[in-house]
Amino acid sequence: MYRILAFFCLLTACKTPPLPLPEVSLVVLGVTQDGGYPHVNCRRTCCQLYWSGRRSARTPTCLALLDRRRQKIWMFEATPAYPDQWRRLRQAAGMPEQSAPDGILLTHAHIGHYAGLMYLGREAQGARNVPVFVLPRMKTFLESNGPWSQLVQLENIRLQPLQVDSALVLGPDIRVTPFRVPHRDEYSETAGYRIEAAGQRILFIPDIDKWEKWDRDVVREIKTCDIAYLDATFYKNGELQRDMREIPHPFMEESIRLFDGLSSTDKAKVRFIHFNHTNPMLWDDAEIRAVERRGFNVAREGEALDLRKKP
Repeated sequence: MYRILAFFCLLTACKTPPLPLPEVSLVVLGVTQDGGYPHVNCRRTCCQLYWSGRRSARTPTCLALLDRRRQKIWMFEATPAYPDQWRRLRQAAGMPEQSAPDGILLTHAHIGHYAGLMYLGREAQGARNVPVFVLPRMKTFLESNGPWSQLVQLENIRLQPLQVDSALVLGPDIRVTPFRVPHRDEYSETAGYRIEAAGQRILFIPDIDKWEKWDRDVVREIKTCDIAYLDATFYKNGELQRDMREIPHPFMEESIRLFDGLSSTDKAKVRFIHFNHTNPMLWDDAEIRAVERRGFNVAREGEALDLRKKP
């Protein structure tokens, strides 16, 4: 099992200083679905737990890859919580003077995954040429639609095209390979990423319609990686008071059944992420423990994986 480092103090008023992040690490900056937790207009028990002070707020799903050997930071997704996530990350990395990531890699054009780019624009930071890595339809979407096109025209961001299944080399031992996954692609295609760093392989799929719609075998993909951050938006069908076929995702109950035949070693690679506010993985300790007793893991905002250490 990976050594999970304490980064949680950056999320709270904890007085204990966080452990220093290792030289090469993967940091979880957010774990929720696009709308965050608590959710707008939610009057259900799940969000009342936050308003009553019994649960902490959580931000949309975002990962960061840190290479302190070369003082480099890359973020996967630019969420609406970008200012807070970027502040926490550079503080934990010991790089408070760095003004922007060395690159932002986007998955698709749903609000929780790219809307944070607005903070790089003239109304906010006024950044200069921040590299934003995108697949072709996502590139066209950002170039052709305001206000994102203004970020390109004013050179706040510099779009860097990616090709499906073609590796992006970020360093001597760091490569990132995008691949397509089926999702509601109204404005762009949807990418997942295979991240290879310090000899470790991480799978990142925050959004997918259903595992059986993918042209790859997710069970095999888990077996061939070292850690897998996988879409767990909803725990079960009926979680929302609407037809959930309109917003398809793999229910966690479905994923657990599908993955249940894996070895204990392979099960432990799975770290469920991208939780809707209704998903008990955000607010029900008993349900979280039940999933963990099955051998799986639940991603926690603030965790960091030391990629130099084998699982």
